[in-house]
Amino acid sequence: MPEVVTTMSASLVALYVFVLACFIGYFVIWGVTPSLHTPLISLTNAISGIIIVGALLVAGFDNASGSVEILGFLAVLLASINIFGGFWVTQRMLAMFKKK
Repeated sequence: MPEVVTTMSASLVALYVFVLACFIGYFVIWGVTPSLHTPLISLTNAISGIIIVGALLVAGFDNASGSVEILGFLAVLLASINIFGGFWVTQRMLAMFKKK
């Protein structure tokens, strides 16, 4: 197996990992019972926070090219949308349990 990985380009391996992660993530999310969606949203908010830190480091790198800076900016933007949307959905879900 190591021989195969060394002959493939790094970007192709990264693409395979990304596609595999998309499929696994899709099936994991749809396999979660509705009562566990709030903790799952909190977990994805934490992961998005880590993504923002990494994207800021990549975008702010001195030797970064224009495309790397754009990808870093897009990663920060999309992770921020995920975090704020996750907090908004979590707030709405928790509001359903408040006594009126």
